[in-house]
Amino acid sequence: MKKSLKVLLFVLAISVLVLSACGGGNQPAAEEPAAEEPAAEEPAAEEPAAEEPAAEEPAEEEPAEEEPMEEMGEPLKIGVMSDLTGGLALFGNEMWQGLQLGFEYATDGTMVAGNRPIELIIKDDTSDVDAGTAAARELIESDGVEILIGNTSSAVALQVQQIADENEVVYFAAPAASPDITGANWNPHTFRVCRNAAQDPLTVAQWALENVGNQYLILAEDYAFGQATATGFELTFSALGAEFLDETIFAPSDTTDFTPYIQQILAAEPDGLILIWATNTSAQILFDQLTSQGVTGNIPFITGFSSNDLTRLLDQGNVGSVGLIVYHYTLPDTAANDWMTDRYNEEYDGPPDLFSECGFATAQAVVEALNATGGETASADLIAALEGLAFDGPKGTYTIRPADHQALAPMYVVELANVDDPADAFFNLVSEVSAEATAPWCVAPNCE
Repeated sequence: MKKSLKVLLFVLAISVLVLSACGGGNQPAAEEPAAEEPAAEEPAAEEPAAEEPAAEEPAEEEPAEEEPMEEMGEPLKIGVMSDLTGGLALFGNEMWQGLQLGFEYATDGTMVAGNRPIELIIKDDTSDVDAGTAAARELIESDGVEILIGNTSSAVALQVQQIADENEVVYFAAPAASPDITGANWNPHTFRVCRNAAQDPLTVAQWALENVGNQYLILAEDYAFGQATATGFELTFSALGAEFLDETIFAPSDTTDFTPYIQQILAAEPDGLILIWATNTSAQILFDQLTSQGVTGNIPFITGFSSNDLTRLLDQGNVGSVGLIVYHYTLPDTAANDWMTDRYNEEYDGPPDLFSECGFATAQAVVEALNATGGETASADLIAALEGLAFDGPKGTYTIRPADHQALAPMYVVELANVDDPADAFFNLVSEVSAEATAPWCVAPNCE
């Protein structure tokens, strides 16, 4: 009988300081006596053996010359593109909020890095390729930005990274997760501090094979993120001895009726169903239909947990399920995470979310690099400062791998403890999987 273990939804894709004188008496007139007696002499003024000088008021000290303040450099414009209103807006807004607080944290509230005041210019790319590429060109050509950050959709990021490369502008993909961004489509101007979807199967595969079974089927969203991530799951699970019962089932992002795909899943009877889906709206439809058509509870899901808003929508019956998660504010025990959590609650009336960490850590990396270059943004200077950079962020130590510019950081396996905690404390930690254990294969053109 198949295991009833449920592993639940994670919609993949899915930081100041602040500080006087003395006088003598009168003498009598001198008289001439018959027999002159010597006039009474005034006692000779005693001369002290070592006369102490009269106390002098200290001379007023001239103020010490202050060192001249270093003249502030030119303002530095950084272009940000994120989905604020489209299908991935939940994730895009999380990244944007985290990014702003990350710059605050990394600059001690000054918003100055490399002696240059930072100005963030944000554009809503709506996760549309045409809108995203137009925004990138406008930021570079019209707004004069010197660094680019963003894109929620991997399909948009894969195009924007080429525009950045053509213009020799350093680009940080965030939170777009397709492995191809730092893999097959890599270029020297592209960096990613955020998670790479290839880290997902490396986080959960061993646990799944030990607790779910050996036979699997994949249902994935049919676009760049879903396609590349599905390949990663196939390679990782197969390397550990798993069997795939059929080819990956791909469904369009705008699917409203998943019945044909669900019937295929039920007919195959896998030990576990690997779900790879990012679009918020259709993801809710998918999970509703998986439940209504008898998959939920009978075939365990191998995927990840998503943002707090989506976790609240889960049925209570999913409590006890185990899966991977990129970040949750209750998991890391770090100074940066504590600061971000406190500040996030102040600024946004709630805790950090799934991709808040991604934006926060990206800002830290940018500030570290700018301080190292003295504010120089020529690509050669920034690339040299970023390659091999290590810093302490919300999840612990982040290290940017020189060969493909992918940052390595821990990931998590968690158990769903509840879906209604008022502070969004939904999970129990099963294991923290190290940055080394979740390091994706290096497949960029210059990887050895």
